[in-house]
Amino acid sequence: MINLDDLHLKLTTDGGDVNILRGINFHAEAGERVSVVGPSGSGKTSMMMIAAGLERATSGTVTVAGSDLGDLDEDGLALFRRRNVGIVFQSFHLVRTMTALENVAIPLEFAGRADAFEAAAQSLTSVGLAHRLTHYPGQLSGGEQQRVAMARAFAGIPKLLFADEPTGNLDSETGEYVIDLLFELSQKSGTTLLLITHDPAIASRCDRIVHLLNGQIDHTETPAESPPQTGSE
Repeated sequence: MINLDDLHLKLTTDGGDVNILRGINFHAEAGERVSVVGPSGSGKTSMMMIAAGLERATSGTVTVAGSDLGDLDEDGLALFRRRNVGIVFQSFHLVRTMTALENVAIPLEFAGRADAFEAAAQSLTSVGLAHRLTHYPGQLSGGEQQRVAMARAFAGIPKLLFADEPTGNLDSETGEYVIDLLFELSQKSGTTLLLITHDPAIASRCDRIVHLLNGQIDHTETPAESPPQTGSE
């Protein structure tokens, strides 16, 4: 489902070139749940953004859901994301002037779904927000806003779900509820999950844990089953 081969990302700044990713080799199977961990600045978010088609690599091959993302122009990348990808960020990225229902329905409308609002209502119901359809983000708690973001991400039944610190802005109790919901939805839909987290307990719930350090894969491990494996993934 995800194949990143010899992935490099270099940014040019006034102070010189900065190597964000330095030869990442990463592969994930359909339906697999993989957590990506590492210190701030290790390249976790950049790796996710490239795999999601939101950023372009400097070099290397990015093949996701059967598409070579390097061959796609911006319109092609947008179509790829619409057909295959759901994303949940640490910040909820909801449109403040739209209700919960509208926030979830809008991307479905862009995809040409005639049943956009019906599907959005079903998705919000699946995250326990059937009673909040007409509420605006400012009227919702942080946990509820993240659940709206999750409903939006899962509404189109994506092949891949990218989650970047989805509990980072939540208290521990609310975060635990949200992460339980995230795993439940991904398992029910068979979605491949790539999850960035600083929480070892959350990371250990995935099938594999990939450790990044200085823009490279330092080692990987399978929770409670095998010792870490050093080198490229």
